[in-house]
Amino acid sequence: MAAHAKAPRMLAELAAEFTGTLILILFGTGVVAQVVAAGLGNHDSISWAWGLGVAFGVYTAARISGAHINPAVTLALAVFKGFAWRKVLPYTVAQTLGAFVAALLVRWNYDELLTKVDPGLTLKTQFVFSTLPGNGSLPVPLWGAFRDQVIGTAILLFLIFAVIDKLNVAPEANLFPLIIGLIVVAIGMAWGAAAGFAINPARDFGPRLASYITGYATAWRDQYGELYFWVPIVAPLIGGVVGAGLYQLLIARFLPIPELEVGRVPTENEGI
Repeated sequence: MAAHAKAPRMLAELAAEFTGTLILILFGTGVVAQVVAAGLGNHDSISWAWGLGVAFGVYTAARISGAHINPAVTLALAVFKGFAWRKVLPYTVAQTLGAFVAALLVRWNYDELLTKVDPGLTLKTQFVFSTLPGNGSLPVPLWGAFRDQVIGTAILLFLIFAVIDKLNVAPEANLFPLIIGLIVVAIGMAWGAAAGFAINPARDFGPRLASYITGYATAWRDQYGELYFWVPIVAPLIGGVVGAGLYQLLIARFLPIPELEVGRVPTENEGI
């Protein structure tokens, strides 16, 4: 077989982040569109599809880019794990673009159903693509949703750091993408009411932009008329750093370093 042409490393990583996030959003916004427009499924099916979308997106991109598929993850890794700061913005753009393209595909595919149940393209179906406080119907104010997103994303990053920490009980046999997906399922089931568990700035902003340019005039605001789009961007970025920092403070610094690894000199046959 002919050898694959080797793409520039940065281009490969950005392509992986774009594709991994695209996979995530195809399942995530797709399931919400199905529930809202066709009445097939419920909150549990939404949580499961989002979690599986995360797992599939991570499986898709992990070998090339580490499969952040979430700017909050990228930022937390830069703060605590030595991820290159020069890559933070490019990764974020690639993730957001992947989410945007995926949402356009979902919008196109479900156009007839969405238009039938909501001819005016209003808040009734806006949350197919972007989150709203109280999922658009419960009495949750803007700052209540902000609080929820800080806490939810802190939980996400705390547990991601626990899962990827090789000094802890990290999952083996290539299971960590599935475990991360299950984390998202659990967050959706336990922390989904107050703000729709965006916990990912790219997941919210990319589809929100896609919905706006395809007819949702109120995409940037919540049901109270407040400018809301910034909440699922800023709050997850804060929450992600908080959660990762708490893991470092409460768990990581107490983990024992295997004795065989301390001061050991790698052999000439070991890879770097």
